[in-house]
Amino acid sequence: MISSVERYESIYREDTATRERAYRDLVVRYYDLVTDFYERGWGQSFHFAPRYDGETFEVALQRHEHHLAVRLGLEAGMRVLDVGCGVGGPMRAIARVTGATIEGVNTNTEQLVRVERYARRAGLEMFCRGVFGDFMSLPMDAERYDAAYAIEATCHAPDRRGVFGEVARVLRPGGRFGGYEWVLTARFDDADPHHQALAHRICVGNGLPKLTREDDVREALVDAGFGSIELRDLADEASPVAPWFEPLEGRGRTPARLSRHPIVRPILARALRVAERASLIPEGTSRVSAILNDGADALVEAGRLGIFTPCLFFLATKVESPCLPPKPSKPSRSSARS
Repeated sequence: MISSVERYESIYREDTATRERAYRDLVVRYYDLVTDFYERGWGQSFHFAPRYDGETFEVALQRHEHHLAVRLGLEAGMRVLDVGCGVGGPMRAIARVTGATIEGVNTNTEQLVRVERYARRAGLEMFCRGVFGDFMSLPMDAERYDAAYAIEATCHAPDRRGVFGEVARVLRPGGRFGGYEWVLTARFDDADPHHQALAHRICVGNGLPKLTREDDVREALVDAGFGSIELRDLADEASPVAPWFEPLEGRGRTPARLSRHPIVRPILARALRVAERASLIPEGTSRVSAILNDGADALVEAGRLGIFTPCLFFLATKVESPCLPPKPSKPSRSSARS
């Protein structure tokens, strides 16, 4: 019988067009495999952030989330969409400081169970709710939301025009849409085989159909009916004491960072294989760990080379209602991250 890990890896033996068509299955399988790893190693906010003087890793993530809430102008009484909400870490942080009511769309049912559980534990169940649905075909009525955001989530989309068009459809006129995008920078050389190999490894390690560029994000926002567009790579601004990829470098003494240390990693890999053979952990755990580690290595190298960033901040305003087809009667499968 083919394992879930083998099915996931087999998708990356296909071409980009095939992965784009299979994006729903790709994303759901990816988060089925990695959500527990993410929570144990990273927390409940599945995104990056540069770290500034005096900040801990956790504070840097929250500052990144709060910056988005401020720029969107979120406040009590507003209805907001979280596009690809993951397990709801950013949603809870933003709802807590703004008082806004946030609905997060996701196609991973286990993550949605956690959204509900964690919101209840935090006493935020009246402000935070998960909705099953594909962000390429949102199961919401037109002009339902005052604002929307996506935190490193639409990188899972087969194309930005589709997802941004759906966000525009469910936003009221004048509503703001902001977030953080994964993009290849101007330093990425399409003719460089090493750059291409790094991009592919980032895709495999992070459940992406493909990587895109900053200009594609801008053009997709314009085509979706957004104006007043601001794009800034926050990884290139100010002077962080640690770049966004620093937590992946294996420095520090926290369990998550120690697990990435060059000396510890082979020891941990052997331990996982032994535990699998003894049926102490699910079959495939060691392979998932290897996939994530290789993807993390590629992120670190691409970050050092400056050919990739997950910190492209975007902010745009809906200036008109695009002529888009009505919402489907039944949502299909896919969306995750934050």
